Amino acid sequence: MNIADTTLDASDIQPEDRAQHIRDSLRSAIADRRLAPGTKLSEAEVGTLFDVSRTVVRSALQMLAFEGLVRIERNRGAFVSNPTPEEARQIFASRRLIEPGIVAEAAQRITARDMAEFRAHLKEEAYYMNQRGPDARRAEIKASGDFHLKLAHVAGNVILQKFMDELVARSSLVIALYGRSGVSSCGHGEHGALLDALEQGDVEKARHLMLHHIDHIEADLDLRTMEGLALKDALML
Repeated sequence: MNIADTTLDASDIQPEDRAQHIRDSLRSAIADRRLAPGTKLSEAEVGTLFDVSRTVVRSALQMLAFEGLVRIERNRGAFVSNPTPEEARQIFASRRLIEPGIVAEAAQRITARDMAEFRAHLKEEAYYMNQRGPDARRAEIKASGDFHLKLAHVAGNVILQKFMDELVARSSLVIALYGRSGVSSCGHGEHGALLDALEQGDVEKARHLMLHHIDHIEADLDLRTMEGLALKDALML
């Protein structure tokens, strides 16, 4: 679990800052799907990786639990959240409520410089789509999520940015569990069409495209509730 990319000098950094750093590192690993749903997050192991006390680790895990990215079970420890199909549906229902509004706000504020940065970002997405291997796949998914976060940033509402930060991270968990296709579940072509609508000043079309886009992401998930088989039947013995 290579998540401690940087080291902190304990003599210079306060405990709450170290906890925030650990939270940020774990959060990135969860959102990028480097940590799979259900992964146990041992306080001892995380403490060793970051060279901090278990108290500091516990504080970081509690932050993630508050965001819904980690669940803490009494006498068992902390685990990367394993969202249910119903929770997955609620996540995408929330995105349908929030993201069209973000698009409308972004349309009022987006500049030529922002548009150039978005176009460069699309090239980055396309690059990762043409690469092979799990690292490229994770990078592609992260770039796709970052597109939505960039829109929230352009919209200029700090509260909505925080909501989107959480929703995109939770969406990554859902996609890791329930995604069906081997291609990006956040279509590069749809991002381009949405940008075209924004560039043309067609807010209603951009809002419609965002809703269609979210529908497309969710449609790639298998959220069916299935009955478990008896062990003998599951093993086909």
